[in-house]
Amino acid sequence: MISALTTPSPFKRRHFAPEIILMAVRWYLRYSLSLRDVEELLTERGLSVDHTTIWRWVQHYAPELEQRLRSHCQPTNDSGRVDETYMRVKGKWVYLYRAVDSSGATLDFLLSEQRDTNAAKRFLAQVLRGENHPAPRVINTDKHVGYPPALQALREEGVLTADCQHRAVKYLNNVIEQDHRAIKRRVKASGHFRSFASAAVTLAGYEAMHSLRKGQVAVVPSADARAQNCFIEVLFGVAA
Repeated sequence: MISALTTPSPFKRRHFAPEIILMAVRWYLRYSLSLRDVEELLTERGLSVDHTTIWRWVQHYAPELEQRLRSHCQPTNDSGRVDETYMRVKGKWVYLYRAVDSSGATLDFLLSEQRDTNAAKRFLAQVLRGENHPAPRVINTDKHVGYPPALQALREEGVLTADCQHRAVKYLNNVIEQDHRAIKRRVKASGHFRSFASAAVTLAGYEAMHSLRKGQVAVVPSADARAQNCFIEVLFGVAA
């Protein structure tokens, strides 16, 4: 049985029903839509909601969704694929570090203003602390020079086991390079981001919905959008 987190309702003092708020947030995070697209879809249903209000909903509920979803995800396997992609935030290039296992299940993600050893180490440490992830047997990365010293530092600190292999085999990362596309489509549709903080918050929501769509929650089929919607409502305590 799925149960909501035992936290106070996050919908207090909102002018719209929780079901409407969650529907708008789901649409924006799940599909390649702009805020104005979501505004228009709500208008078709007789709901007058300004796109700036929808943006505030996304900023508030996207990270909440990602946090509530984490503990329900199935365990991943011990073969990691790590890569970074890039995007513009307020006219500046930033880097989205992402990791999946060999089956394509999301492990974790981190938006960083830098692409260097410190950023790689911070991200890898975050992945290794993650819920439902076994100690990795192998980590495959691209050939960026920041990864070997980052992994070595984590071994020396005891965060990463000494017997974990590091590989930099290009074809092994095809699975994560393909996985980037779903996130980048949503970034493109959004019109890009105006601040680093709002980008990080929104990306958390994109990643949460992407994990759900990939079937990482055992009780929710990957191809069943209705079941996924109901699951989110249960997570937030608004299901009938």
